Amino acid sequence: MEQVASLISAMLAPGIMISACGLLILGMNNKYSLVVGRIRTLNEERRKYARSADTKDFEYFDEVRIGSISKQLTFLYERLRFVRNAVVCYSAGVGCFVVTSILIGLGLIVTGQELINFGITAIIFFVIGMALVLAGISFAARESIKGFDIVGLELKADE
Repeated sequence: MEQVASLISAMLAPGIMISACGLLILGMNNKYSLVVGRIRTLNEERRKYARSADTKDFEYFDEVRIGSISKQLTFLYERLRFVRNAVVCYSAGVGCFVVTSILIGLGLIVTGQELINFGITAIIFFVIGMALVLAGISFAARESIKGFDIVGLELKADE
């Protein structure tokens, strides 16, 4: 009975990390959708300007807006890459935590002459998973900074 309690206790830490990463992935997927929506909206606005380029001369405000749209699209695409990288890191971290849980379970089940030291391997996968979560957090922070810069571009264009 103590082994079962020990197994459940040992498998709990990776399970908590899986749940935490799930929340992080959910938040990043929402950001992904918002950024993609903004890119599509700005692209549509740019297409409207391009269609009307043959029929009218642009005023100063139009030229400034077209330049702002181009800069924002470049920044938004970079921001989208940060979001993608964060989601990939979080997802890979979840994979490592799942493997950690499996290895912990196998380590308590398999006895005798083992070819693999399940405990050390589980720790390695857990540490790799934590490093991936840290990398994902780094990408998420960079994405937030980039989002702030994009708002600055929008405000400067309206001055």
